[in-house]
Amino acid sequence: MRKKNFIFLLSGILSTVSITLSAQTYHEPVFKDPQRIEKIKTTFPALDSMFSKYATDKHFPSISYGLVADGKLIHSFFKGDINLEKNLNANDLSDYHIASMTKSITAMAILKLRDEGKLSLDDPISKYIPQAKNLKGLTADAPAITIRHLLTHNAGFPEDNPWGDRQLGRSDQWLEDLYKNGISFSTTTGTAYEYSNLGFGTLGLIINNITGKTYQEYITENILRPLGMNHTYWDFDDVPSDQLAIGYRYIDGRFTAQPLLHSGVFGAMGGLITTIADFSKYLAFHLSAWPPNNAKETGPIKRSSVREMQHGWNFAQLWKNETDSKGNPCFIMDSYCYGLHEYLDCNGLRIITHSGGLPGFGSQWRILPDYGIGIVVFANLTYASMGAILTGAVDSLLNWAELQPRVLPASDILTKRRDQLVKLLPSWKDAQKSEIFADNFFLDYFPDKLQKQSEDAFAKVGKINSVSEVNATNQLRGTFTMHGEKGDIAIWFSMSPETDPKIQAFRMTLHSK
Repeated sequence: MRKKNFIFLLSGILSTVSITLSAQTYHEPVFKDPQRIEKIKTTFPALDSMFSKYATDKHFPSISYGLVADGKLIHSFFKGDINLEKNLNANDLSDYHIASMTKSITAMAILKLRDEGKLSLDDPISKYIPQAKNLKGLTADAPAITIRHLLTHNAGFPEDNPWGDRQLGRSDQWLEDLYKNGISFSTTTGTAYEYSNLGFGTLGLIINNITGKTYQEYITENILRPLGMNHTYWDFDDVPSDQLAIGYRYIDGRFTAQPLLHSGVFGAMGGLITTIADFSKYLAFHLSAWPPNNAKETGPIKRSSVREMQHGWNFAQLWKNETDSKGNPCFIMDSYCYGLHEYLDCNGLRIITHSGGLPGFGSQWRILPDYGIGIVVFANLTYASMGAILTGAVDSLLNWAELQPRVLPASDILTKRRDQLVKLLPSWKDAQKSEIFADNFFLDYFPDKLQKQSEDAFAKVGKINSVSEVNATNQLRGTFTMHGEKGDIAIWFSMSPETDPKIQAFRMTLHSK
């Protein structure tokens, strides 16, 4: 601790420092284009055409999709029949099985219980499922399976599609007996990603045992109804017959109806039945967690817990041979979150997503937190693949509407330090006497070299005509550009975590015209 700060503490001014800390202003990212929603609306006919053609090409009996922007469902589209035998057309009340899209809702229920202090994500599952107490892992040094392992597909269970889909109606007793008799592992717990329906079925059983209610009752009361999802169900028997989508297979040019499955304990991994409008409310709630803000909490769980759900905790795979929204080669890193995937491409575009597939159904949703938009799509065909159409729709929407992500306004301290730094350039005269640099700065950067670099750069670009606003990376880091007659000087700087943040790092880059 420096002597100056020590004197502050001895003088009893700690309370003043605390006030300063709590008074720091958070600058929230904003959209700069006031016409963005109107531009999105112009894309509706082309998007509808894309989804319509895809449904025809893939032989979907019906397709339904919705587009959410800035917290609202702003467009939906329905084509085809949800019941071929009764000639029932898809519409805004049509209820589809969404299969594994259910997983994030189950994960949300787990986080709600965590936030209420009723469990820890690092609790061993045997704490809530006694039958798992003597479970033997693949290796002797395997750790006990925790709730977090289940949420992130890291328990060591084998990938279980399509086996898991046929277990949807299993009872609690059946799952307890499965644990009692032992589980076959494919990997050692905590070492690899492997998709597991069993893991999420187990989370449903844990919810049952903690709450004394079925997971269906708990999730309905604590998540679905608070979000206004009043046309969402767990069992097809509860859905009005004229709203229930029947699932089909397409074989030899004919559609064959598939048996509908009841939701037992495995329904926690894939049993939910919902509409485009209802799921859009859930999607919008996920988007509402971005950007972090100071607004009052109004959702069924905290916004910070939603962001925790969307964070990539377990690396899944690297998608090669992919392209970005402009068609340029661009890999995608895929990580599993809690009941969700996080896609991060080579340009930094971040997408949160999950698909769903059951005999008779296929679905997927995607949100772009930095753009405030999301799309959800359902079809009533067995394992209807939705990845290609959603990729195409998202890329097209970004291009057609010329959408840009939120921009972070420069914080007051970033702007202040920029102005102070500009005054020192290019001579750096009395820089060491100024109070804008952290105590490490002149140990890591040498005044004579800084001066020479700056004077050389200024000589090459000529007279400085203007200085740009700070392009903020975050609240304490950013760049700005000094525009000269013959070129530009780009400056990057980063600040310390002190109460009065000071410049701790600096880079200067010359761009000739």
